[in-house]
Amino acid sequence: MPIDVSAALAAEPRRAEIGWDHKDVQLYHLGLGAGTPATDPDELRYTLESRLQVLPCFATVAGAGTAAFGGMGAPGIDVDLAAVLHGGQTVRVHRPIPVTGRAVQTSKVAAVYDKGKAAVIVLRTEASDDDGPLWTNDAEIFVRGEGGFGGERGPSDRLTVPERAPDRTVERAIREDQALLYRLSGDWNPLHADPAFAKLAGFDRPILHGLCTYGMTLKAVTDTLLEGDVSRITAYRTRFAGVVFPGETLRIRMWTGDGRVQVTVTAVERDDAPVLADTLVEHS
Repeated sequence: MPIDVSAALAAEPRRAEIGWDHKDVQLYHLGLGAGTPATDPDELRYTLESRLQVLPCFATVAGAGTAAFGGMGAPGIDVDLAAVLHGGQTVRVHRPIPVTGRAVQTSKVAAVYDKGKAAVIVLRTEASDDDGPLWTNDAEIFVRGEGGFGGERGPSDRLTVPERAPDRTVERAIREDQALLYRLSGDWNPLHADPAFAKLAGFDRPILHGLCTYGMTLKAVTDTLLEGDVSRITAYRTRFAGVVFPGETLRIRMWTGDGRVQVTVTAVERDDAPVLADTLVEHS
């Protein structure tokens, strides 16, 4: 069997030293669409080094984008990458991410679940610096055709969409060149840039990175409901429910609760086709 669950869970974590500075943070934020309008004071906190703050989802690209799939080379994991889908992502920050920093990042397989026709591998990366823990990333990786091995099915993180109208709804346009800019933060998959490769994967044209939509959504929630203060965010999770294309528009619906914002994201031009689901921002 390609996935040896016992070996994968027992493997020693992979360890890497990573670093970043204000240029990495600025490039990431620009890849999310920050800086429009360029002189807007609210946008300068994402783009100008003298005012810079760091969105917690930067943790998914710190160290040149290795966080999401850092454990795929672990012992016991031998799968066809063509059968792999990024199913969900959770980031939990233990304190605000510094604009410039160095950290030790460890990656391991935290869980393997049996969904019947597919397996779900939870890849966990944790980063710490000299002052202690910084963040924990969990990437849920679906591997089609690798289920049915008799393992635990795993928890269900599905959220029921509130029956009432959203408290806030905003729309965010995706620039035609946005995937080309976002990929400079570390995800070089040609699916997001090469039309010929996209056609081989079954798409008419390149699609936007799921983690770019993930970041755009957190920025929208932060700016709309958290007064632009990234330090209030403690955790953020989502399930990737569908693709979105550069040039389209995201419709982001938000429902507020006690220290939580529940979110859905859809593609406006395709009759509100789902893009992100089961999305939750936890905040102070």
